[in-house]
Amino acid sequence: LLRPIEKALQLANIGVNPIVDGSLIRLPFPDLSKERRQEFVKTAHRLAEEGRVSVRHIRRDAMEAAKKLKKDGKISEDDEKRLEKDVQAATDKAIADINGHLAAKEKELLTV
Repeated sequence: LLRPIEKALQLANIGVNPIVDGSLIRLPFPDLSKERRQEFVKTAHRLAEEGRVSVRHIRRDAMEAAKKLKKDGKISEDDEKRLEKDVQAATDKAIADINGHLAAKEKELLTV
């Protein structure tokens, strides 16, 4: 499995070239300069935004499912509103978790 892992790491475009050493894969990270730290922070922000977008897509799908259930007569309007409120609460919590992790990672990356 070393070759597929090596290839996946190369295709991930994370700025690190994997080196296969027997049964190990070594990832030589260059010394972290201020510019390199800023690049990692930008990458973290990009990944966090992708995560928030994914959460929003899931929320949209859940809201549409609730509307479909109400339309089909399987749940009442009150149940639909309750479901939407629960979905929104879960969405807010997930986004807050992402933001919290991003802030912690940004602080960690910028600490010398």
